[in-house]
Amino acid sequence: MKHKLDLRQWNIPYIGQRIMKTTVAVFLCLLAYLLLGYRGSTIPTEAAITAIICMQPFVSRTKQYAITRTIGTLIGSFWGLLTLVLLYSVPAIGQWLPLPHLCMAIGVMLSLYSANLLHRTEAASQAAIVFLCIVIAFPEVDAPLQRAGLRIADVFLGTLIAIAVNTFRLPRRKQPDTVYFVRTRDLVPDRFSQITPTVLFRLNRLYEDGAKICLVSEHAPAFFTQQMNAVKMNVPLIVMDGAAIFDENKNCFLKENTIAKADSARVRNQLDTLGLSYFIYTIHRDKTCIFHRGRYRPEENLLIDRMKRSPYRNYLEGEIYEAAEIVYFKIIAQTAEVQELEEDVRSVLPTQKYRIVTKPQAGAEGLSGIYIYAEGSNPETAKAELMKLLRQQDPQLKPLNMTLKTGYRTEHDAIRLLHSIESHFEPVIFRKRRSAARS
Repeated sequence: MKHKLDLRQWNIPYIGQRIMKTTVAVFLCLLAYLLLGYRGSTIPTEAAITAIICMQPFVSRTKQYAITRTIGTLIGSFWGLLTLVLLYSVPAIGQWLPLPHLCMAIGVMLSLYSANLLHRTEAASQAAIVFLCIVIAFPEVDAPLQRAGLRIADVFLGTLIAIAVNTFRLPRRKQPDTVYFVRTRDLVPDRFSQITPTVLFRLNRLYEDGAKICLVSEHAPAFFTQQMNAVKMNVPLIVMDGAAIFDENKNCFLKENTIAKADSARVRNQLDTLGLSYFIYTIHRDKTCIFHRGRYRPEENLLIDRMKRSPYRNYLEGEIYEAAEIVYFKIIAQTAEVQELEEDVRSVLPTQKYRIVTKPQAGAEGLSGIYIYAEGSNPETAKAELMKLLRQQDPQLKPLNMTLKTGYRTEHDAIRLLHSIESHFEPVIFRKRRSAARS
């Protein structure tokens, strides 16, 4: 029996655009010198090194690096040229070997200080490096002015090529009429794991490019405040496993699928009859408030002590606010006994009126939670409701679910998912020439 090789299990990352663009820029730098007649070890590498350093994820950052490197090169070349002129003009300095090296050390100091004097501290190290590259070959430098000039030309060539390559883009056409639904558990494994900077960066870049991405989470909005406060979202969120739609920019709930007050009183009575302790998740004045009923059990304390450490979650004692909307009930139990407990809950609550699901609890091995939602409170219903809201502004919008088939394992899986969104949102287009119409 043949087994197919699954490269995904090795977590091999993509060859990203920055790698490809850097490769192209280096090739163009080397090709330019090849066309100028340089061969082998005589090909200067300064231009290629400049292209590697200047190649950044954003064109604006490439330009900033280019400016910094150019300023540093000019400063280092200036002091390098003066130092060589001094060394060749005063032959006595070169007769005792430590003196030229002392002049070089002083030149490094002057290069660093000049960058600071011009309030360009970021160019200081570059200035010192260029200075040393110019003077280090003394006394075998035949043409100091030419050596300094070539160094400047190398940097300018590498800079221009890096900017040109980074600016160039294959013909693309954005598709802003699609709303991409992405589960947060495909970007980060659980609420206690920190989403990686690389994933946040790529997600934020998609938002800035105009991609409409709706994040769908099992958790309350506090999860996004804690994990993604730097992300500039342009679409409301689906939170609490589809029980509510939350606008992060306006900091308010747009829609809630809550349990009616009469029904919530009935659920509490039934759970009290079973002798259970449980949590009640409510929304009050656009804030998520969590109340506890009954005595805390050891398994609850294992999880809640960790949850309470976050300043974004509101765990409250006492009676529920009269005006609060109850979103769902949650019962924490040992995984070994949760199935029997779920059957007890289902026996006293009509399943046609409530959605009851069981989920393992992240950060607490061996614990599971039983969640009781209102009927119709699920992610798919919330997606349909959100599309109705969004289509009021743009009737042409269409939904698209983007999920990981294998589930999150490492950050490479999350990056692969975001890459698929990039490919769909802004695909490369190769236009075919249309044949001229015959008269």
